[in-house]
Amino acid sequence: MNASMLSYILFSCLLLSVQAEYCGVREIIRYAQRLLDDSSVSCPCRQTATSSCSCLPIPERGHELACFVDGTKHLMENSKSPNPVLTRVYWTFQALLDRNLCKRLAHSDQCQYETKGNVKEFLEKILTTYQEIDK
Repeated sequence: MNASMLSYILFSCLLLSVQAEYCGVREIIRYAQRLLDDSSVSCPCRQTATSSCSCLPIPERGHELACFVDGTKHLMENSKSPNPVLTRVYWTFQALLDRNLCKRLAHSDQCQYETKGNVKEFLEKILTTYQEIDK
């Protein structure tokens, strides 16, 4: 069993033990900031399929969690090397969505968006969404 799977299992157990609403606010803000500071995750958004960096969904209100799951999964699948922070963020979003733990974000399990953005814009959306919850 690798370390990321073990941390996911431990994190899942922690989530199950929490009775109150859990959104992982401080953790997500910290990880999103680390990913934004990492220059290797920043590349231009191009609509063409030949681009190595696809555009990511910028979610409509009420669809944030589903789009954050989709976007982080896409980033993980298309990265050249595994990023443990990105992996942790993805599994956190997936657990929150699966268990409907963050009532403020999980209104739908379908990602709906009108615009797409590059990696930086996507991560900034995660950051600003969670900073609003933290207020």
